[in-house]
Amino acid sequence: MIILSVDYGRARTGVAVSDENEIIASPVGVIKEYNMEKLAVKIAEISVQRKAKQIVLGLPRNMDGSEGESAQNVRVFAEFLKQKTGLEVVLRDERCTTVTAYGYLNMTDTRGKKRKDVVDSVAAVIILEDYLNFRRNNYDGASRSEA
Repeated sequence: MIILSVDYGRARTGVAVSDENEIIASPVGVIKEYNMEKLAVKIAEISVQRKAKQIVLGLPRNMDGSEGESAQNVRVFAEFLKQKTGLEVVLRDERCTTVTAYGYLNMTDTRGKKRKDVVDSVAAVIILEDYLNFRRNNYDGASRSEA
């Protein structure tokens, strides 16, 4: 199943996609949009183009596991996504994904404007890779449905 991953941000939102076999997560890009509804429409268009069957959306929890304003905004955005796409939207803990993304970009010596332009899509890839690993480790090959 093809899964779309979204790293929601107020100004920039990263998007990534898996392959049909749920092995590889690849960046799609970054959407620059402030309006949640317009952003949801753009992601819905990408989900149709990419033939996605599910969306995983990063949920920004605090380090102690609690949820602040950003997490509440993501929950609101998840509802917009469900309405616009008709797809299941799975929330996935995204603690430290942006920090990890910056670490990857440091290793590849990606700096300046290019770094700013790709960090959110790299974070979306990290969220998706985490989710794909979770699916591989928690579901047998015969059944990929959520438990």
